[in-house]
Amino acid sequence: MAEQNFVDYVKICCRSGAGGAGSRHFARDPINPRGGPDGGDGGRGGHIILRGNKQMWTLLPLKYRKHVIAGDGENGAKNNRFGKFGEDIILEVPLGTIVRDAESNEITAEINEHGQEIIITKGGRGGLGNSHFKSATNQAPQYAQPGEPGLEEWKILELKVLADVGLVGFPNAGKSTLLSAITAATPKIDSYPFTTIVPNLGIVPYHDHLSFIMADIPGIIEDAHIGKGLGHRFLKHIERNAVLLFMVPADAVHLGKEYNILLHELEMFNEELLDKPRVLAITKSDLIDDELKEMLKAEMPKGIKTVYISAATNQGLKELKDLLWSELNPKAE
Repeated sequence: MAEQNFVDYVKICCRSGAGGAGSRHFARDPINPRGGPDGGDGGRGGHIILRGNKQMWTLLPLKYRKHVIAGDGENGAKNNRFGKFGEDIILEVPLGTIVRDAESNEITAEINEHGQEIIITKGGRGGLGNSHFKSATNQAPQYAQPGEPGLEEWKILELKVLADVGLVGFPNAGKSTLLSAITAATPKIDSYPFTTIVPNLGIVPYHDHLSFIMADIPGIIEDAHIGKGLGHRFLKHIERNAVLLFMVPADAVHLGKEYNILLHELEMFNEELLDKPRVLAITKSDLIDDELKEMLKAEMPKGIKTVYISAATNQGLKELKDLLWSELNPKAE
């Protein structure tokens, strides 16, 4: 059910409201039958607005809402009365939501904070009433501005997971098992590849009532950066993690080669990912002894902090949490 409810991509048509027309009116009363212009301005059309909500974790509420339509502004009126603004439509979205223009694919907005509001489709401006156009040479202007039309734009909303630590590995590397072992999360765990098809989040408790958030990212496969499998859908979540925890199982054919393939996929997708702190965890380490660990040293990649862990026996989990905390809080050391 959780997998069905997790939606990280929607495409919606946003139609903002048209601005109201300015009024072309002249003051008329028994005392002053030839009064001057007193037409008020039209109200602006309604905007389409995104608002960040930290309580949300999916774009599911927008999955079946293909058209979002804001209200039109009201026309101006006599006595310089402004028209009412069109009704704004506010769409609440999870933190980590980005907005793309469907035609250009350009990123136009990004929501990262609770309560943050961004207008993604502006309403049309209201027209000026004829009172604005009175001058010494034109005491009775007979025109007023029409309101601007609203915009109709297709927008793509994508959700990227926001977490402190992101788990990076091939399918069946033990990511979900680790998440269930050190957090209260209950991801689906099985022996077949791609058991995890949506990101799972869990809070890792640390000492002194401290904690950090860990994200189990669906498994990467070779050539994911060119879209193989669901590569782009998976890789984009990794961009929004502070520290990357690479996970390679101890029974892999070649530990160093598997790590380098993962690193290459990230680099080809977004080379800035290589600037993030990285930690390597050798999972399923209960399957090997100290002698085999010594033999594996020649295969291990250089320049990355490594820890041997086993979620089944809790081997190395405390050391792993200490290492991750130090990477997340380098100034605290």
